[in-house]
Amino acid sequence: MKINIKYLLAFIILFLIEAGIALFINDRIIRTYIGDILVIILMYTFIKSFIKKDIRLLAIYLFAFATFVEAIQLFNILELMGLHNNRILSIILGSTFDFKDILCYLIGSIILLICDKR
Repeated sequence: MKINIKYLLAFIILFLIEAGIALFINDRIIRTYIGDILVIILMYTFIKSFIKKDIRLLAIYLFAFATFVEAIQLFNILELMGLHNNRILSIILGSTFDFKDILCYLIGSIILLICDKR
């Protein structure tokens, strides 16, 4: 397996930005919206770091995945499974449904689709 350094570096930078947002920023715009837009791009760069094959609809697949995770929050799946006290799962999957998160994921996916065309 050959690693794409360009995407790996982009992933590391985006990961550090996301971690900085999560740890140090507590506002209503950057943390709430920009972080959710960037998470789609973060996942994209991670996947593209290791998969050389062109996946034309990767941005759409990531949007579907993120929307699925948001649906897990809507239906309180972690609570139904008795896993709501698992801190790591709660952080990764989130605990509060918000339709605006889905809109942010959509924006991130649109950005990727536009950039992929170039």
